[in-house]
Amino acid sequence: MVTTLRALRGRGTMGLTELAARAELSRPTVEGLAEELLSLGWLAEEPPETGRMGRPRRLFRFRAEAGHVLGVDIGAHSVRALVCDLEGRVVGRFSTRVRADSGRADRLNAVRDTAAAALEEAGAGAARVMAACVGTTGVVTAQGVVRLSVGLPEWTGIDLAAELAGDLGPVVLVENDTNLAALAEQWTGVAEGVQDLLFVLSGVRTGAGMLIRGEVHRGRRGMAGEIGALPLVGWHRAPSHLAGFGGLPAGTPPEEAAGLALSAARSGDPAARWAVEQYAHDLAEGIAALVLAMDPDLVVIGGGVSRSGDVLLEPIRRHLDPLCLEPPRLAVSTLGDQAVVLGALRHALNHVDAGLYDIDAPFPTPKDS
Repeated sequence: MVTTLRALRGRGTMGLTELAARAELSRPTVEGLAEELLSLGWLAEEPPETGRMGRPRRLFRFRAEAGHVLGVDIGAHSVRALVCDLEGRVVGRFSTRVRADSGRADRLNAVRDTAAAALEEAGAGAARVMAACVGTTGVVTAQGVVRLSVGLPEWTGIDLAAELAGDLGPVVLVENDTNLAALAEQWTGVAEGVQDLLFVLSGVRTGAGMLIRGEVHRGRRGMAGEIGALPLVGWHRAPSHLAGFGGLPAGTPPEEAAGLALSAARSGDPAARWAVEQYAHDLAEGIAALVLAMDPDLVVIGGGVSRSGDVLLEPIRRHLDPLCLEPPRLAVSTLGDQAVVLGALRHALNHVDAGLYDIDAPFPTPKDS
């Protein structure tokens, strides 16, 4: 059944002859397997084509609506949630603003409310969710515990998988936000098809996620990519150059400072251009250290500053190239603030796929059956 399902999924409607060819099985064998998948609820039979001579073809499609996955991005200033079907089509979304100083309880409540609203828009309850993935800043263990977080109050030590179990569905995965953003870029961004990828999430804070041979590289304790913890690298001070730009109005929130400084630099403001130069210099130091360590196919700059790639890319390139043995390919993310939540969807879909295509495991049951 796995071979037949894999051959049909993502390819629309297909007749038995074509399905048998794709699955590399005989037509009678595929017909029997399709009947079984129909009875389980994974396939639907479409009406036969009209206007054809001879016996009408039996047509089948994968039922992408048979289940859903949920992706959530927990940020300092917002919580975002997306729901998609099993083909990756987004069918529900919602976002909520939160205060940067919100404590653990308030932020968790925002996560639950945001996820519930996205599921309601999708017309699905938590029971229909085959897997949910939550993205968060910080060092995350394989069990879903945030070992360390300097970006969110009361967040270090929180067991997100346990806290959200049941609220978001039966399976809750937890992953570092930059790792998820890297997955999103490979799935639907500027890094499609790239196997070795360095993603740099830059804005109020700076972090990195890595894909090696197409897989997220977390390291033994989930700390891979945390180059900003090294004081010799300038990532800890990089955001202060843009936030400290003298042309900012008094009381500008940190999350808005970078955009305003980069906009002023685009207009030719000398002080803003100097701030961007210093920012690019410090960012390039950390990027170079990771490039020399992992030798990626591509470096993607994402996060809040990615909206100003036209201003930022050239100075980063100028400061980065002399630090590398061979200058890496460099690109700016086109996913904006959706990168992490899209990566959460992809991670959840990967989990579902692993179950669907595991020939040694019991075949799963659709969530709408």
